[in-house]
Amino acid sequence: MAVFKRDSTSGKWQPTPLARGPFKGLQGGAISGLLISEIESQAAGRGWGRAISAHTSFLKPVPLTKLITTIEPLHEGGRVSVVDNHLFAEDEDQPSASVRVTLVEDREIDIPGFCAKASEYFTPEDFELVSRSAPHGEPWFMDIMDVRSSEEICWFKLSDIVAEGAGQLAQIAGPADWAHGIARPVQNIVADPNTDLSIHTFRAKVGDWVGVEPVTEWNPAIGVGLGQASLLDITGIFGSVTMSVALTPFPKSFHRKVEAPARATST
Repeated sequence: MAVFKRDSTSGKWQPTPLARGPFKGLQGGAISGLLISEIESQAAGRGWGRAISAHTSFLKPVPLTKLITTIEPLHEGGRVSVVDNHLFAEDEDQPSASVRVTLVEDREIDIPGFCAKASEYFTPEDFELVSRSAPHGEPWFMDIMDVRSSEEICWFKLSDIVAEGAGQLAQIAGPADWAHGIARPVQNIVADPNTDLSIHTFRAKVGDWVGVEPVTEWNPAIGVGLGQASLLDITGIFGSVTMSVALTPFPKSFHRKVEAPARATST
């Protein structure tokens, strides 16, 4: 079952409750995944190549309502293509989010003297299962993820696709969007929404699991933070993610706690 379903008549997207985030609006990783998936679904037919990186800007909360997307190719042809996709809530004329995706035609290159790193091998199923509920108590994007946590890496596996046509990069966006929240300096003191999400990959992911090995930095003096992480599959690193964070005090009326998937020691 897809998290977003497209109406075949109007072309609009309908998010299911599984697209929701922990607070108001949809989860950033779900939004990013939808926008990337639409580009990936058209890539082969338009000769764009494989999506290797994406930068999503979250401009305002996206409501659980019908959504409209508009694709805007910036450069097509040669080996590299760059394509934008903008997301609008129904009946709004300003975008709620935008993504810029870079796509490259794969080409084997012989580099004398170059030696690739040896593969590692991880077994995420051996680590402790982490269960999470949203503060609002309703279904949310985390419900489609099997989450396992070791001491250094949090592992995610999606049980559903974000949208029809989603490729690897679209499915990676959801786990990658947790990078800033896994290694918070302190928990449940301030909200730390990310204003953007930048994902870069240098090879195709192997298997269904995405590992996030995070580092988070906060600067309370200006209310800004940074989330970053290496992205891994069962054979090792395949990419990275970064995001800027706008630190925001919780309102006094806020009593429920929201936490990132906790790190745990393997069993």
